[in-house]
Amino acid sequence: MAYWFRAKRYGWGWGLPLTWQGWVVLAVFLGFLGAGILLLPTNAFIFFGYVGLLSGVLVVICWIKGEPPRWRWGK
Repeated sequence: MAYWFRAKRYGWGWGLPLTWQGWVVLAVFLGFLGAGILLLPTNAFIFFGYVGLLSGVLVVICWIKGEPPRWRWGK
């Protein structure tokens, strides 16, 4: 199984995508984020809820399709 997202070298989480599928996921995330900035009302609670939802979906995709997360101290 090829990972879509590599683990960060330092810290916990994922870095930039490794495959075109990962880049598509990141582009869709940024597209929805940009659309939310332009189209959502100026209510901060709605906007931050929207950003939280988008970020949660991105983390779930990274968790499923990325390298297993763990704390890393470099090579």
